[in-house]
Amino acid sequence: MRQSRPWLVLGLILLGIVARLVPHPWNATPVMAIALFGGTYLSKRWSIILPLAIVALSDLLIGWHRTIPFTWGAFALTGMLGWWLRRRLSAARILGGALAGSLLFFLISNFGVWVLERLYPPTAAGLWACYAAGIPFFRATLLGDLVYTVALFGGYAAATALRPAREAAGQTGR
Repeated sequence: MRQSRPWLVLGLILLGIVARLVPHPWNATPVMAIALFGGTYLSKRWSIILPLAIVALSDLLIGWHRTIPFTWGAFALTGMLGWWLRRRLSAARILGGALAGSLLFFLISNFGVWVLERLYPPTAAGLWACYAAGIPFFRATLLGDLVYTVALFGGYAAATALRPAREAAGQTGR
């Protein structure tokens, strides 16, 4: 079983909240990457709590909206997607997970807008129009998710690769 790693969890929550509060391109935040990362490296419980804590705490300041069940659900599902990465971690699978998380968020959040916001007719054409209107936001989502995923997974891999070298140097008295 994976550990909760409290300092890592706290740091990721703070990163996610701050990134959502500072000016940024629409939907280009690290929340999806953090969800995927949490699903890969944290316990299953914490992999769901982590992204939901970020959006719940930051939404207190940003504001609540009717589509929360859909957006939060997409983040939770991306955390679960990270469980799939655990079995065989590779750069291709990590990037595939980031792409899948972005697509999940796009499909689920826009479906929520179509269902709840009454901006589009309740028809198949209305749903397609809603998805078409979401494409400009998807570009920023995808780019942000890919950049943050590479940074998180790459940074973590580098940090964990350096740890044994530092520990070995400390054990030899250097």
